[in-house]
Formats: sequence, C-alpha cells, structure tokens
Amino acid sequence: MTRRTQADRTAATRSALVAAGRRLFAEHGFAGVGTEAIVAEAAVSRGALYHHFADKTELFAAVIEAVEAGVTDDIAAGALAGDDLGFAAVMTRAMDAWLDACEAPDVQRILLTDGPSVLGWARWRALLQPYALSLIEATLAQGIADGAVADLPPRPLAHALTAVAEEAAMYVAAADDRPTARREMTQVIARTLAGLAPRPPS
Repeated sequence: MTRRTQADRTAATRSALVAAGRRLFAEHGFAGVGTEAIVAEAAVSRGALYHHFADKTELFAAVIEAVEAGVTDDIAAGALAGDDLGFAAVMTRAMDAWLDACEAPDVQRILLTDGPSVLGWARWRALLQPYALSLIEATLAQGIADGAVADLPPRPLAHALTAVAEEAAMYVAAADDRPTARREMTQVIARTLAGLAPRPPS
C-alpha cells in the first residue's frame, strides 16, 4: 500500500470535519452543536478543527458551500433532463430542481434557516451566488443568443433570477401549507420566465 501524503491527510481531515458538521448542523441546528460533538463525529482532534477553521462559524461556512455545490450539481442535471432544451424549459426544470432540493431537511435547515442568520445576509448570499449565479448566467446567455430571451445584460438579469429562486425557496420553506405554496410559487416563476421572452415586433 502506498502511504498517503500530507496533502492527502489534510484533505481527508477537512472533508471529515465538513461531513460531520453537515450531519450535526442538519440534525441539531448551528446553535445546538458544540465543537466537542463535531470533533467526536469526525474522529479528529480539536487541534485539527482549529487548524482548518478559525471557529465553528467558519466550518459552518464551509458546510454551506459544500451543500450549495451539491445542490447546484443536482440543478444542472435536472435542467438538462429533458428533450426540450429551449430556455423556458431548461429554466423551469432548473427552478423545479432547486425547489425539490430545498425540500431536503439538511438543505432547508443549513441553507435557508441557519445560513442567513448565522453568517448574515451579505455573506450568505456571497457564498451561494458563485454556484447558482454562474449557472443561471450561462443559461441566460444561451437564451439570448438563441433569441428566446430579450437582449438584456445577462449578469444583472442572472442576479435578479437568483433572488427570485432564493426568495421562492424561503417562501415555500416557511409556509404552513407547503404544497400550496410550492404550486403557487411555481405559477409565479413560470409567468416571470415567460416575461423574459422578446417582445414581438409592433
């Protein structure tokens, strides 16, 4: 057997801490998890935790990034899982995949509930946007090139749609009647996407 390099051991320790944090934060919430529980779950020393992360909040930020990266992969797969690759169909499937992902308890608690309150709105959005924003911007750019989307600047338009997606997920998650909230929000999203089509010549 080949011996693991120091870089391999370092990466494995960090991955173990993030995985342990994800499990514990999802089950107990950020406030309900102590560093002792994290290092025990990850089977590492307290020194290893503080070698990789300044404190529990920084570990939580890394967990958020890991969760969002996985969600973005699911969204990308869902968006392309169909024969119709037109802008409206792709974006509709992407939004559906996003709302589906947010039904998972760990995504809901870590991303939508604890994320903004623990990290603050600005940092929470800054961590999430590189993932979703790049995906939405690329889809919009293709839609504009295909003539399916009005010729608007794709970067600010991507920010606007990212905000729609974030608010939609938080609205559904906070609703007493989630199925109804999901159904109504899906109608709103569909009308929003339809409004991006170019206007016919007058």
